[in-house]
Amino acid sequence: MRHPDFPSSLAVPAAWQASLRLRFAQRSQRTALVERRHQGPLLVQKPLYPEGGICHAVILHPPAGIAGGDSLDIDVTVEAGAHAVLATPGATKWYKSLGRDAAQQVRLSVGAGARLDWLPQENIVFDAARARIATVLDVAPGGSAIGWDAVVLGRQASGEQWARGVLWLDTRIGAGERALWVEQSHLEADSPLRTAVAGLDGLNVLGTLWAVGEGATQQLAEALAERLPYGPELRAGVTCVAAHGQSMLLVRVLGRQMEAVRHVMVDSWSALREPMHGVAARPLRLWAT
Repeated sequence: MRHPDFPSSLAVPAAWQASLRLRFAQRSQRTALVERRHQGPLLVQKPLYPEGGICHAVILHPPAGIAGGDSLDIDVTVEAGAHAVLATPGATKWYKSLGRDAAQQVRLSVGAGARLDWLPQENIVFDAARARIATVLDVAPGGSAIGWDAVVLGRQASGEQWARGVLWLDTRIGAGERALWVEQSHLEADSPLRTAVAGLDGLNVLGTLWAVGEGATQQLAEALAERLPYGPELRAGVTCVAAHGQSMLLVRVLGRQMEAVRHVMVDSWSALREPMHGVAARPLRLWAT
């Protein structure tokens, strides 16, 4: 456990090692959370059904932030025919690390004919944080998934700049051993990519949305592109990727303010949900709080 009363010069706080395993399955006319196992401070609230048979769950990390040495492991399985919506109640804060890496690994498995909406709130990377964020998504034929990740470099609300530290963003999307898209990003706080026109161009909020499934067509990408902004303070683009009999849409967003980037991602999800899942979009209550 942590010892918050000890000064950092005398002792380094013990790290959290937390894991959460969730499994959703179709039962009668609705999706049920049939397995819920956790270790350490990583929990899930009672499932809710604001959309009838679709199961909504909120993942909680009670410490509210991830410090150096912490490791969070989230494993979600949505079995054939089920539909789950997963979110977090607030931003994930990545604290000053005291030289140690902090990590979060997310594994998402979507069965045949299953649907998943993975909608966590943003990651805020504090100055001197060393954050490793990894996501692996496996979608079986006939399944579909829409999800996102967003990162804010520095605590905007406090006027803090991200001047020291490292951010790793690793993502793999595919089916089994066949990868549809793999990205491994390594960004140092002092990297020239942060100001390069071909990099972040001085913007400190970045978001990635992916939509995987049979509905991810070039035609849908072109329709979505018409909704996306492109300017000096906020810009976005969409790409259609197809390989190994799978297809996906990839939306990239760069901005100055998280609120604007969030609006683009929510609007994109709203436009994609019915073509991808066959279910109309319904904004989450969490987004209004």
